[in-house]
Amino acid sequence: MSKDGSGVGVGVLSLHNSKETKAILNALEDLGHHPEWLREENTAVSIEDGTVDFEPEVDIVINRLLLSNTEQPSEALGLAKIYDSALPVINPPSAVMTAIHKFSAATALADAGIPVPDALLALSNDRLNDGRGDFGEEAVYKTAIGTHGGGTWKVGPDELVNPRVGDRQAFLQELIERDEGEHRDLRVYVVGDRIVGAMNRYAPDNDWRTNVALGGAVENATENLPREVADMAREAADTIGLDCAGVDLIEGHDGWYVLEVNPTAGFKGLFQATGRSPAPYIAQLAVERAGGTVDEAQVEDLSATLDDSVPACKPRPKETGPAEPVVIGYTEEVIVSGTSGSENVLAKSDTGATRTSIDTKLAAKIGAGPIKSIARVKSGSSKSSRSRPVVDVVVGVGGNRHTVTASVEDRGHMDYPVLLGRDILKHYQVNVQKRVDQEEETEEEEEEEEEEEKERGAA
Repeated sequence: MSKDGSGVGVGVLSLHNSKETKAILNALEDLGHHPEWLREENTAVSIEDGTVDFEPEVDIVINRLLLSNTEQPSEALGLAKIYDSALPVINPPSAVMTAIHKFSAATALADAGIPVPDALLALSNDRLNDGRGDFGEEAVYKTAIGTHGGGTWKVGPDELVNPRVGDRQAFLQELIERDEGEHRDLRVYVVGDRIVGAMNRYAPDNDWRTNVALGGAVENATENLPREVADMAREAADTIGLDCAGVDLIEGHDGWYVLEVNPTAGFKGLFQATGRSPAPYIAQLAVERAGGTVDEAQVEDLSATLDDSVPACKPRPKETGPAEPVVIGYTEEVIVSGTSGSENVLAKSDTGATRTSIDTKLAAKIGAGPIKSIARVKSGSSKSSRSRPVVDVVVGVGGNRHTVTASVEDRGHMDYPVLLGRDILKHYQVNVQKRVDQEEETEEEEEEEEEEEKERGAA
């Protein structure tokens, strides 16, 4: 509560720019309370003499971190856990972790007696494929963590599946359909004990996934929502431990099943279908949880608008005067760092290369990685292509540090173990006449042509 008792300080922890985050912050402002957008520009936590202080100060936090499409969700979860240890948090991080891992959520729901589709997660390829026949002619194959319908496929009886898709765990799930030829499910938005709204979602043509982000159609289902379904949605959110959630259900021939429980469900589709925004209800829940009050009638009025304009509380980057561009040369001494150590090496600047690349032996020496993906690189003069692993690496240039996803290749036959691409060079002005090594070699021009061909092919 503010010092003058005029309202509650509510932090919305969100490192991205989304309609939902903006709408919640604007609703808090309209309800007469004090929103704080917790993001990179203004957030800090200090420990001094055993006392934890948060900047900015808030009474409660609404956790809107997007984790399902984050490469390292544990980092963001750790940030939310810091707040959770000292302040009330709407959608606590432990519950969010359960929710975003779809199989973990299904396990928790099944253990509570809430109907979910049959599913199989196996760590071995053989076990997963041996169990494929238990799911009939068609099965759902999905990654345990994913969003907007990504990482979800239908598989036939003869299609082989793998326990992992990229760096994501994957599993099989029973395909439940009631209406032949019409793919639909139901989303119920729960805030506290309240059902804010419900919508039927229909898959677009030539697809079976109903996600609005994929073009799915929606219709209002709030007034005709069966009591048993409303109770099931509330129970599902409560079982996972979420204060607000979009609960996805589907009706089979023998009843309703919960498919997923989404901690950061979007507002767009629900507002389109029902004309009601969850934002003021989430704001109300946070204010009341922190001991404040709101006008119920005002909450209802605000829900008729999805105000996703830029909120007044959005923190602004610290203003600095215009800086002179940092000039680097055609060749530069850089520091490359991985999990095992760092090395000082010579690098060549190549403005024609999309991404930085690093020699295989150097990558192994510093412990670059793990491998994030495999990039296909095609030469501009050839139809053939080669695969290169892509890894995270930290490159220090002129006192600055850049974390980039660099491709790994054998550069042993080249003069420089690191090639700086535009992912780093965009921060500098390159003077091709400046070089830290003074040797001029005709081989260098040939190397440059070869590199430019390969890297431009990758782009």
